Amino acid sequence: MTALPTLLVLDAEPPPRLGRLTGRARVVHTDEAGLAGRLPSADVLLVWDFTSHAVRSAWPGGGPRPGWVHTASAGVDHLMCPELAASDTVVTNARGIFDAPIAEYVAALVLAMAKDLPRTWQLQREREWRHRESRRVAGTRAVVVGSGPIGREIAHTLKALGVTTAVVGRVPRTGIHGPDDLDRLLARADWVIAAAPLTEQTHGMFDLRRFGVMQPSACFVNVGRGHLVVEDALVQALERRWIAGAALDVLTTEPLAADSPLWRVPGLLLSPHMSGDTVGWRDELGAQFVELFERWAAGLPLRNVVDKQRGYVPGH
Repeated sequence: MTALPTLLVLDAEPPPRLGRLTGRARVVHTDEAGLAGRLPSADVLLVWDFTSHAVRSAWPGGGPRPGWVHTASAGVDHLMCPELAASDTVVTNARGIFDAPIAEYVAALVLAMAKDLPRTWQLQREREWRHRESRRVAGTRAVVVGSGPIGREIAHTLKALGVTTAVVGRVPRTGIHGPDDLDRLLARADWVIAAAPLTEQTHGMFDLRRFGVMQPSACFVNVGRGHLVVEDALVQALERRWIAGAALDVLTTEPLAADSPLWRVPGLLLSPHMSGDTVGWRDELGAQFVELFERWAAGLPLRNVVDKQRGYVPGH
């Protein structure tokens, strides 16, 4: 009788629904503290707690390592370490789950900033009737930094609003600009959307110089990774009115401390890393993993395989 493969789950609440794997895998749950001790006995690791960095510290230990790691997130920077990158272990991600929800969220932020909705809600709370003019969205320009499925879906959604949209990726190709075009596009953009993965090349790419390139009417949105942005530089850009506004759904430190000065920056909208999290999203993540597991168990090629050197799933 062939032994069942061991599936190790780095847990988060609520846990994944893996009932379809009953009798097909030995499912073992662990928290961060127990991860290192259980890794050697696992065939597969499911990183359900995609906010945890425990894999990066536990992976370099001794003993065997799982042949496949799946993270229930689009980004993989929270688990990638040199030892994992150099290993034969296959890494997959949740590519495809968050594309449309994040694009909708970005569109909502663009409309909210264009129509000055945060100020409207504040004036309503203050019971003050103050007529103002708002901006048209149709006819404006946007640049989306990040040419993966999320970035492309953002561009598609903004185009539906009448926004002329350019997408910047790691390398230029048909319909995608390369990094050399970024500053030129930033200088003309009304909306700058950061949706890139976190890599050595993108870490801190939105710094004081980049915010200085943008026009005073521009608004900046980050739905990629917090460390794409030098937050002190963004604060300076907003306080000096180099740009008109910004929205951050991801930050360098999460959750944001109650005493963080970011809460009080004028023109800055903050949300708690929720742009892709719509009703039922955890069930979708669980179902996606089960489908991948079935392919793995059948010896079929896995989808969503991450290039561990680049830090993302290469485009086609």
